[in-house]
Amino acid sequence: MADEESQPVATHNSPRTWLLTAALSPLAVRLIRQLLSHGDYVVACLPPQEIDHEQRSAEFRELIAECKSNRKDREGWKDRIRGFRCEDNMSSSLSAVAEAVDVFGRIDILLCCRSEAVVATVEELSTNPHTQSLARQQFESNFFSQVNFIKAALPQLRKQHTGHIIALTSVCGHLGTPGLSMFSAATWALEGYCDSLAYEVAPFNIKVTIVQPNMEIQSLTSRLTFAPQVPAYIDAYPTAPNVRDMLSNVLNSDPDTAVPDSLDYRATPSTPGSMSLEPEPGRGDIFSRYPKLPQNAADALVNETVHALTAIGGHENPPSRHIVGAEAALAVKEKLKTVTEEMEDFVDSSLAVDIFDSELKEEAKKGKKPRDNSSEAGGASQTA
Repeated sequence: MADEESQPVATHNSPRTWLLTAALSPLAVRLIRQLLSHGDYVVACLPPQEIDHEQRSAEFRELIAECKSNRKDREGWKDRIRGFRCEDNMSSSLSAVAEAVDVFGRIDILLCCRSEAVVATVEELSTNPHTQSLARQQFESNFFSQVNFIKAALPQLRKQHTGHIIALTSVCGHLGTPGLSMFSAATWALEGYCDSLAYEVAPFNIKVTIVQPNMEIQSLTSRLTFAPQVPAYIDAYPTAPNVRDMLSNVLNSDPDTAVPDSLDYRATPSTPGSMSLEPEPGRGDIFSRYPKLPQNAADALVNETVHALTAIGGHENPPSRHIVGAEAALAVKEKLKTVTEEMEDFVDSSLAVDIFDSELKEEAKKGKKPRDNSSEAGGASQTA
């Protein structure tokens, strides 16, 4: 076991120890390559259902083969990476943290990057017990599994009195997306958890950062699970892109991942004429796929996020939130603008519940910030 007490504190530019909660996605594999080339140490958690999936684990196995090769540019890599078969439960999370500390002496950065996406509208998730279980599945993979890792790592990070927790989410943490209701909900849950966590661990010199790339970064590099489609939602969004269709088109670009052809999308959408309160049955079966992207397409998709993670990870003063890419930043900016405008439009209704009149209420009605009278008084006294 490495002598933890003798280990120097890692700085942003010195070798750091990363623990990745899921290391088999195209993004994770490319990130690991960057980390190893920088001289960092990596504990790579390998979800059993993914490492046993031939297509999903292929890139990671190629990386391990590179690490064990005699290539000059891969020298020392095999000594700085450890793969760890890891379930989504608390016991496995504790074991992964213990493995990292036992082998490398410390954890500098915990990267919570486990992600799956359930593709379905709210109504499509309520058609039968099987689709209802997908809601819990979404939270188990994207929220509770990451919470387990954070709870497992906190005692070690407090002991070190240093560390950086990064939650890789998506702009779905700001923007609700039709067809990804549970994915958005689990993302918001993890971000709210991390926002509160940041205040709690600040006294121990532990930093927390939420990194939000475009929705496609996580959805196109992780498992997609489709619930059967309710006919009423076919062509229900003529003015906006349909997430189900977009993701299906990506899967259909490769025969190995094509969606089942048993789905009758030509069926006439149902009408609300029925008075039945029972959920309308979906058409087709639940199915899951890992998108299979050409290597150059995968590179282009994730490289910006990989760069952001390596730039932020272990930084002495990292941001609490980092939005990756101009498209994502503009989308979030538009959402915040809409929220601000709606607050101003209904400010009278918001303030109507206040019992006492105050200067703050008048300032809020005007849409202005309250003036700092104390500073003005100070300035007046100095002039006098």
